[in-house]
Amino acid sequence: MDPFLVLLHSVSAGLSSNEVTELKFLCQGRVGKRKMERVQSGLDLFSVLLEQNELGPECTVLLRDLLASLRRQDLLRRLDDFEAGAAHGAAPQERDLRAAFDIICDNVGKDWRRLARQLKVSDAKIDAIEEKYPRNLTEQVRESLRVWKNAGKEDAAVSHLVAALRACRLNLVADLIEEDQQARDLQNQDLAPCP
Repeated sequence: MDPFLVLLHSVSAGLSSNEVTELKFLCQGRVGKRKMERVQSGLDLFSVLLEQNELGPECTVLLRDLLASLRRQDLLRRLDDFEAGAAHGAAPQERDLRAAFDIICDNVGKDWRRLARQLKVSDAKIDAIEEKYPRNLTEQVRESLRVWKNAGKEDAAVSHLVAALRACRLNLVADLIEEDQQARDLQNQDLAPCP
């Protein structure tokens, strides 16, 4: 699916009905009355704006202005991630999580259950993971991280993994992730275009 449409679905799902009403008001001069009457959700409004070429993967200024008007910093961060991802393939947070997952899979071993519990993965899910991958420790670790990430969606961040590792006294693994993160940040700075 088109990453921009995924972003629009995600933003729309995060809007309250009052916020949709506010967005409709803000777009009155851009969208005709008949079309505006049919708008029931953020996605409906975004679809109209897409049709009118006021919105698109390369044209996100209007969306940014609308989200700023609503003071929705969380949704603006999703837009930032999309724009950064469009520039570099995948969203930076997603790449950082993948790298952290790899480090954890390579270094945590038998302690994965303790880490999974620290990340609030239920015992039932931990048991299901063990049944699914009875002889593959690496896959058990990776699946537990996937379960955590899917449960947390927006809150799944490398900093949470590092905190959980430290709480489990797996400081060496936490240090490895932080070192990798710093190296990635430096690399991203080197790749950033000059102002």
